[in-house]
Amino acid sequence: MNKKILIPAVAGAFIILLGTLLISQGSRSAGTPAKPDSVSAKQLYQQARNLKDKGEFLKAKKYYQEILVNHPDAENIAIVQEELEKLNLDIIFSRKEVPNKSILHEVVTGDTLGKIAKKYNTTVEFIQKSNNLKSDVIRIGQKLRIWTSPFNILIDKSQNILILKDGNEVVKVYDVSTGENNCTPTGEFTITTKLVDPVWFNRGAIVPPESPQNVLGSRWLGFDLPGYGIHGTIEPETIGQQATAGCIRMRNEEVEELYSIIPKHTQVMIVD
Repeated sequence: MNKKILIPAVAGAFIILLGTLLISQGSRSAGTPAKPDSVSAKQLYQQARNLKDKGEFLKAKKYYQEILVNHPDAENIAIVQEELEKLNLDIIFSRKEVPNKSILHEVVTGDTLGKIAKKYNTTVEFIQKSNNLKSDVIRIGQKLRIWTSPFNILIDKSQNILILKDGNEVVKVYDVSTGENNCTPTGEFTITTKLVDPVWFNRGAIVPPESPQNVLGSRWLGFDLPGYGIHGTIEPETIGQQATAGCIRMRNEEVEELYSIIPKHTQVMIVD
């Protein structure tokens, strides 16, 4: 996949975010990683793997974060980042309760997945995946785990990466394509439209989703700036390059993952 690693290109921002997170947690409790000068990256990594294998995802996450913050030159740092990103998704898509980030919603008369998703500003797909639901059918009294912490997106044109964040915390980094000759606009935007298998309106021509000429791929996440957004691709080999007419291009399987997580009104920041 040739995925970019945050080390060292955007390590500064990533480490600042993680450092702020760890400092804000205050004094260390039992089971929290020890001080970096007393524990090696190798030891921290083994602790993280052991905890992850036991299903103690939140504790394992702290050890992975400790390595990235305090041992950025560790030999296996790329593997650590990759495993942390996978663990982050395992956590948000699981039924595990995460303090201040998730709740249990008890289904009442009149509830639908659409109404619940709107109430908590999330997506139907996210609720289904988190609760292992195979359809839209829910029962009165059923308890659904809902992720309530808002996501946001940072796109770095200089690195051709999209960073999915939960508040200030990095969840996952995706390689993307941005505009040729740096034409992708910078600034703050909002996701206002979401489409599955979008039609491409190309200079007056209507290109249906099944057409091999439809450059939008399998998903469209449109900005409040008309004509711009995040979408899939029919040219995955161009990912990581400045190759678009101004939009943000992702691999189809990755834009589908992002699409399932973020709702309308998600904030997007694009920087040079």
